[in-house]
Amino acid sequence: MKRSALIVMILLAGATHVSTAAENHLNAQQQLGRRLFEQSCGVCHTRPTLISGMYGPELSKLNLGGQEELLRTFISNGTARMPGFKYTYNPDEIAAIAAYIKTLPPGTQDIPTARAPTKAPTPAQ
Repeated sequence: MKRSALIVMILLAGATHVSTAAENHLNAQQQLGRRLFEQSCGVCHTRPTLISGMYGPELSKLNLGGQEELLRTFISNGTARMPGFKYTYNPDEIAAIAAYIKTLPPGTQDIPTARAPTKAPTPAQ
């Protein structure tokens, strides 16, 4: 038990360091986009836990061919499954979200979800 707690603490410390390092390479517009993305987009487009799925698709710089104008249009107007944000954010904020999405490498959220065991393990296992 102590070992797993130690591993979790190490991972959390590393995640904080990675988050800070990722923030350092972003310009001011991309940093704003990251904050807005985490506030409004992350609920559907990121995994809240390693074992959960995502409601929406993973977003990266490859979405819509990396065309920032198309990203802005989709963020503004939404789709059948996604709300539009043109009444929530002004055009500069929508551009910031698109600029941040263009910094995301593909595959950062593309991890298989863990499956729950069909029965609980016995003490002998």
